[in-house]
Amino acid sequence: MERRENVDGGMEEGASGVESAWDYPRPPRLEATGRHLRVVHAGVVVAETTRAMRILETSHPPVYYFPPGDVAMQLLRPSRARGTFCEFKGIASYWDLMVREGGSLSIGVAWSYANPSRSYLELKDYLAFYANRVGECWVDGERVVPQPGDFYGGWISSQVKGPFKGAPGTLGW
Repeated sequence: MERRENVDGGMEEGASGVESAWDYPRPPRLEATGRHLRVVHAGVVVAETTRAMRILETSHPPVYYFPPGDVAMQLLRPSRARGTFCEFKGIASYWDLMVREGGSLSIGVAWSYANPSRSYLELKDYLAFYANRVGECWVDGERVVPQPGDFYGGWISSQVKGPFKGAPGTLGW
């Protein structure tokens, strides 16, 4: 076990290989990952890949982006709910999920960038999923916990530690 100083100035123990969200850069870093990722909703596998990209940004757990060829695109439709702007990646479009659970449609479960900024061109048309808007999200066989709040889409696993931006009172970080 290694001991490290946490953001509060105290010491904590952690397993080797555990990443700290506070070591991630700003602007965010985009990198390929071979981790086995899976999104399941109402018992249906919506996306599964070992060919994802991930965004690493200070104070956030990783956000995983799936290549469209590894997503059941027939279950998704462009959302009219909203669009947002990221100062780094550009304008995001959102996706609704048409796997019916109790007769309802899941709105805004994923987002993508049709025309990302130059530094993030590799993300073009890849989809990221909100772990709190689908049934289950998995990284290497571990079910993830959604990033706190309803805006950010990071996936928290045992391989990353916080604290993380998103909970009430953290928007000014």
